[in-house]
Amino acid sequence: MALVGLEELRAAQRRIAGVAVRTPLMPCPWADRGPEGGSGERRLWLKPENLQPTGAFKIRGAYNRLAALTGAERARGVVAQSSGNHAQAVAYAARLLGLKAVIVMPDTSPAVKVASTRSFGAEVVLVPPEERDTLPAELAERHGYVWVPPYDDPWIIAGQGTVGLEIGEDAPDELDTVLVPVSGGGLISGTAAALKLSCPGVRVIGVEPELAADAQESLRTGRRTSWPVADTYRTVADGLRTPSVGELPFEHLQAYVDDIVTVTEAEIRDTVALLARSGRLVAEPSGAVAPAAYFHRSAELGGRVFAAVVSGGNIDPGLLAELLVTGA
Repeated sequence: MALVGLEELRAAQRRIAGVAVRTPLMPCPWADRGPEGGSGERRLWLKPENLQPTGAFKIRGAYNRLAALTGAERARGVVAQSSGNHAQAVAYAARLLGLKAVIVMPDTSPAVKVASTRSFGAEVVLVPPEERDTLPAELAERHGYVWVPPYDDPWIIAGQGTVGLEIGEDAPDELDTVLVPVSGGGLISGTAAALKLSCPGVRVIGVEPELAADAQESLRTGRRTSWPVADTYRTVADGLRTPSVGELPFEHLQAYVDDIVTVTEAEIRDTVALLARSGRLVAEPSGAVAPAAYFHRSAELGGRVFAAVVSGGNIDPGLLAELLVTGA
């Protein structure tokens, strides 16, 4: 399969301009520390995608895909599946473009994400988690909808890759490592392609929960591996519960990603609280995994100057309150 190139990435950047926010690369002096907690040896910059209109990076890929539909395809409407952030992004993009949108969501999705998706005018169909990825194809065949997958699509990957283009354009010259969360692989695929093609000296390291580490296993063994839904749904990071990376994302991982590390549930929870208290950023658990690696996996990462993608901030208010009380 053909990998996404700079031409597609830059076309996506032009297409989403004015819809997706060009988020800043934020210096975090409160996070500067050495491997043992000393100051000044390591530096962190955060890419706060939680500031997007739908609260997560997904608007980049969703709008890039929907804006590229032909007139005939737009008339058919779209269907998508998601645990929440792609759902909101497709619903929002469809509203902007005047399209009908049907979103299939697992019935375990956070209520805040379901409500937000409906608020953008989409029809939401709640199903058991194991049916999330199969029902959209049936609905597309039955009703003629255009299927907009969450990650296994070159338009989606190119849209998400604009995160990497922006990091490359805004980063300090000494940046050596970029940390990116991994689920189905759309974000890390596009981001890694953008960085490796425009800033070839920068390492790209994926981060995922220990309880949903299918991507790490896939990259390290060289075989695309699937984990049971019952296993991946144990993690609090609901946006990273996809049982396997997509086929096209896996090609990008093998070509451009240096490694994938994992973080524990406690580390994810602690980092949500830390980002809120010290960084003044509201991050959902999925959005906190990349910075969690900076704080808890220094021995594995090496490096000195980091950028970490805070991929989303759509957290249930009750969970945020709990983590602010119990988090480190």
